[in-house]
Amino acid sequence: MTETTKTHVILLACGSFNPITKGHIQMFERARDYLHKTGRFIVIGGIVSPVHDSYGKQGLVSSRHRLIMCQLAVQNSDWIRVDPWECYQDTWQTTCSVLEHHRDLMKRVTGCILSNVNTPSMTPVIGQPQNETPQPIYQNSNVTNKPTAAKILGKVGESLSRICCVRPPVERFTFVDENANLGTVMRYEEIELRILLLCGSDLLESFCIPGLWNEADMEVIVGDFGIVVVPRNAADTDRIMNHSSILRKYKNNIMVVKDDINHPMSVVSSTKSRLALQHGDGHVVDYLSQPVIDYILKSQLYINASG
Repeated sequence: MTETTKTHVILLACGSFNPITKGHIQMFERARDYLHKTGRFIVIGGIVSPVHDSYGKQGLVSSRHRLIMCQLAVQNSDWIRVDPWECYQDTWQTTCSVLEHHRDLMKRVTGCILSNVNTPSMTPVIGQPQNETPQPIYQNSNVTNKPTAAKILGKVGESLSRICCVRPPVERFTFVDENANLGTVMRYEEIELRILLLCGSDLLESFCIPGLWNEADMEVIVGDFGIVVVPRNAADTDRIMNHSSILRKYKNNIMVVKDDINHPMSVVSSTKSRLALQHGDGHVVDYLSQPVIDYILKSQLYINASG
């Protein structure tokens, strides 16, 4: 497959991120590496979406703090962004609603084709008049660099920044395909883009708990979008999926990232990170990045056992 025929993917992770850990960021990196190795996908962006304050989880600090900590955690990344939309709503949003929000926003902002995972879209290019010859949006001028995640995301400039508005600046760039140096041009709108939910095996296992998830939402999340699972603690994902009829039904839409024994995962658990902070455990540096630790200490977060 050529770079332009591969499916372009944005990974979306929803969670409390209370606080965000090194393991959370590693999940993005692991998932991107795995999807690239399949030869079918190009990951062009990652979105961290912290949950609304009204989620009601014990010890959940204000979204104001969590958004800042998330931003500090991704400040050196050129492809992972923090999105505050979920936090800014009037009340808690379901994971399904968050996915649908980003899908609809991407359609409006980028004009890309967005379709179900593993299902090639037959939808006409958004915003492109039918029965007309598309006009190139960029003429070759000896550009030799291949597109990168930052360049593709930067194509929409200020408009895209409204999607991930808590983010470092990204260079503006008009998308050009990999053969641009040969005079070939393409429309950005011809790229097929999918948003996949990034999660750990613990969230996957929660799908099997009766009554915890709305079944219609599960159908949309797994059936329409798809999931990339980064297992924790050598979890048996096949066993987990066999416990849910919906997970079995859409098993091909669930991509499980294989363990990398040469690069073990950092601790993902925010709970362990909070306990380490409360007990003055020096191992907290293994769980959290230094800017996040500095912010927590400055703001006096998680010091009391209740937080």
